[in-house]
Amino acid sequence: MGPPGAGKGTQAIAIAEHYGIPAISTGDIFRANVAASTTLGQTARRYMEAGEYVPDDVTNQMVRDRLAEDDCSQGFLLDGYPRTLDQVAWLDKVLADLGVALDAVVALAVAEDELVQRLLRRAEIDQRADDTEDVIRRRQQVYAEETTPLLTEYAARGLLVTVDGTGTQDDVATKIFDALGVRV
Repeated sequence: MGPPGAGKGTQAIAIAEHYGIPAISTGDIFRANVAASTTLGQTARRYMEAGEYVPDDVTNQMVRDRLAEDDCSQGFLLDGYPRTLDQVAWLDKVLADLGVALDAVVALAVAEDELVQRLLRRAEIDQRADDTEDVIRRRQQVYAEETTPLLTEYAARGLLVTVDGTGTQDDVATKIFDALGVRV
């Protein structure tokens, strides 16, 4: 977990490669279902094309289906899911049905000003004119408002591992593995 610009996707790949497990992002799940023209994918496409969030019931079903695939039998890493307490409850049920449990929830912590600068640089590189500082700061605020209850929930369960997400990609990966007690 982490706010936009914290490096979640980059670190998810490094962690997944280390453990030999799939990194599962909701964005990838959406794109795969849309490309395969599944019923869920067709439903998701309508929301995505309208610039709206895909509803929890559609997202949850896609995540459930993905976690039931064979490559997840030895573990998986979720990137960008869950995002709400309702999704946490759904995920709990799915994991119980599969007979597995979460080992840890890693949260990357980065100062807001650093996040804004990272995203402004990325917007410039990717030529994304819609990523203005005001829009980026609003996204940070929304993330904080929506995610705080999840962080609180996972901390209460003893699963939350908060890691300083500043530094190079390798530095942050080392911090994550150190926090998880993994020798790399």
